[in-house]
Amino acid sequence: MASLREIKGRITSTKKTMQITKAMHMVSASKLSRAEENAKSFYPYMEKMQEVVTSIALGSKGVSHPMLESRPVKKTGYLVITSDRGLAGAYNSNVLRAVLRQIQERHKSTDEYTIVAIGRMGRDFFKKRNMPVVKEITGLADQPVFSDIKEIANQAVGMFTDGAYDELYMYYNHFVSAISQELTVKKLLPLTDLAEGNTKLSSYEYEPSQEEILETLLPQYAESLIYGALLDGKASEHASRMTAMKSATDNAGELIDSLTLLFNRARQAAITQEITEIVGGAAALE
Repeated sequence: MASLREIKGRITSTKKTMQITKAMHMVSASKLSRAEENAKSFYPYMEKMQEVVTSIALGSKGVSHPMLESRPVKKTGYLVITSDRGLAGAYNSNVLRAVLRQIQERHKSTDEYTIVAIGRMGRDFFKKRNMPVVKEITGLADQPVFSDIKEIANQAVGMFTDGAYDELYMYYNHFVSAISQELTVKKLLPLTDLAEGNTKLSSYEYEPSQEEILETLLPQYAESLIYGALLDGKASEHASRMTAMKSATDNAGELIDSLTLLFNRARQAAITQEITEIVGGAAALE
């Protein structure tokens, strides 16, 4: 059995750890509220943008754009959204495992795919395995704005337009609730699934022309999908970290209770031993 000093030391260190995890839980809960609000407030913009793009692309004859047309796939791009820090439960591992499994199943060579990494955890994961990370961005704020990722989003869309890859998939965690996040895989480019969920097309008058509007609007729409996924992912990150820190705090509390019981038993045994020695010594003097 461990000594009283060792047990007391473990209780003290566990209490300090519990204070840290409790503070991190409160911080994440505070960040989650704002991140959830940011993600939900962006949905109407994305929905309206998709409605306009769909109306032009599907409601007009003779309108075409490279971003709307499928082509033979020689190389695939993967845009992966993770966090910069750990201690968020399975938030990062779920995404990274899914991407790795998909790459291993679909590709035999690193020449067949490339990766755009948003977040330090994803970047380090792929680079450690010598996988081709062509673009990366780290150090994003907990409440990112579009200007933070505009450049990498523009580059990701531009690489498809330039033929660097022939399709682009996006992996991220979708925020469902504070205790539930859902791994989401979305085919970002080409935009061949615009009609999904759009049974009714609105009628618009376009100036100067549908082709020119589409030329400007499609890259903006693809970039907005990336930004929307990032906001969604940030809300999921804060929720995952809040849940993980809550579990860690609860586990620390249970460990403290167990150690306290062990400490009391050890102290009782020590007192009993001391009393036995005193009685034995007194009996020996008689």
